[in-house]
Amino acid sequence: MSFNLATLLVESARATPDKAVWKFMGASGTYRELDEASDRVAANLRARGLAPGDRVAVCLPNVPQFLEAYWGIMKAGLVMVPLNPLLKAPEIAYHLSDAGAGVLIAYELFAAESMSAVTEVGDVATFIVPFLDSTAPPPEGAEPFAALGAPATQGAPAAGLVLRNSDDTAVLLYTSGTTGRPKGAELTHFQLYMNCTVAGEVFGVQIDDVALAVLPFFHVFGLSSVVNLVTRFNGTLSIVPRFEAGPVLDVMEADGVSVFLGVPTMFQALLGEDYKARDLSRLRIAVSGGAAMPGEVMRPFEAAFGIVILEGYGLSETASGATFNRSALERKPLSVGKPLWGVDMAVLDEDGHVLAPGSDHVGEIVIRGHNVMKGYFGRPEETAAALRDGWFHTGDLGYVDEDGFYFIVDRKKDLIIRGGFNVYPRELEEVLLEHPSIAEVAVIGKPDARLGEEVVAVVVPAAGMTLSAQDVITFAKARMAAYKYPREVRIVDALPKGPTGKILKTDLRRSTGH
Repeated sequence: MSFNLATLLVESARATPDKAVWKFMGASGTYRELDEASDRVAANLRARGLAPGDRVAVCLPNVPQFLEAYWGIMKAGLVMVPLNPLLKAPEIAYHLSDAGAGVLIAYELFAAESMSAVTEVGDVATFIVPFLDSTAPPPEGAEPFAALGAPATQGAPAAGLVLRNSDDTAVLLYTSGTTGRPKGAELTHFQLYMNCTVAGEVFGVQIDDVALAVLPFFHVFGLSSVVNLVTRFNGTLSIVPRFEAGPVLDVMEADGVSVFLGVPTMFQALLGEDYKARDLSRLRIAVSGGAAMPGEVMRPFEAAFGIVILEGYGLSETASGATFNRSALERKPLSVGKPLWGVDMAVLDEDGHVLAPGSDHVGEIVIRGHNVMKGYFGRPEETAAALRDGWFHTGDLGYVDEDGFYFIVDRKKDLIIRGGFNVYPRELEEVLLEHPSIAEVAVIGKPDARLGEEVVAVVVPAAGMTLSAQDVITFAKARMAAYKYPREVRIVDALPKGPTGKILKTDLRRSTGH
């Protein structure tokens, strides 16, 4: 079956060409304008010799040019590799190399890190998106993003969709899990289409809805459940590059936001602002994901804003969606809901047997259906380990009750979720072990009232070496995105270990109250 995900934009532009598809800092753009702009991006990428299936990395915050790049990449039949713009040069270089990306679209504010990564990797055409109305020229070796948005030169490929097979990879979304370097989950055209279509029908999204687009577009939640979903149902994106509670409430009032999708820490932050001073009367849908929603946040938010928070569950490997609490009438607070249409789930014991419903039957959550990834790019062994016996094995522990509602009782063992961002201890540990004065390190999370969890590094100095907590923080800060590096460092003589020499992180967590 031939299908291209960019059909979402093409069909919505046909249906509502003059409707606003995005609002951003007082400006707006229509579906027709975005359709035409992405056509130009697609034609220019193809004119530069890129062929269907080639990878294009996009390292941008939430700005309108992200949408032009994304839909242009889709239309050209290429593969989008979304990257966090806060990544440091070594991290960007790793992703470019692992994905084999031949093009990078980066942001002016972070161009130095991007260009340093490109210098290390080599042979990557780089385009720079300006910061707001900046007229500064791009760094040496890069071109302005406007070069991709210019009218195609004579003889360039015609505009329009490059047909792809429905199972072809559309987005290569990197996620580390907890087992090593980041790996790219291959999300297909049909998988992403089904996820936003099914989710939108569950949410009851309407054509006049305005959705707050503050979840990062480079993250699966923001890309699949916000950008794709809103485009699919002809809605409008109210784009916010960075979450700050007060300014976000201002935008919600100014743009008439009716749909708010966020992570628990965002809901908590909004409660701390003067929300009563704003007209938020259009707000009718609130969706939470990315981490478990605490009852002490859900209850006061619902009472204060007069709407129900509907919680769901999913992973990068499931294109963001797997379960959902469908409505105010069909939900169970603190559960993650029931499987979405077309999705099967089960709870397995250690021997792979399906466990019966009940909170005393906790096991691993497994998933199968249209939402499950194609595999991990270039990693057949890890793909086989994750997709075995017909199921995607999440590594998350939970149970299902007698009514079919799923509950997550523990996350992937070591994963830290700091302010809605995933921090993978193994990745940080590998960076810290490059420090010449560090012999051993274990990274854990500890509860934090504002961010949900904070990153803690427990470090053993190398023999004869002196080491301070600030030394460790400075070393990590220079090599990792701001949300990843540890804010707390403990210097110890030894790490607790089991009989096989494995570090006992459970003992370390116990000391933090986690």
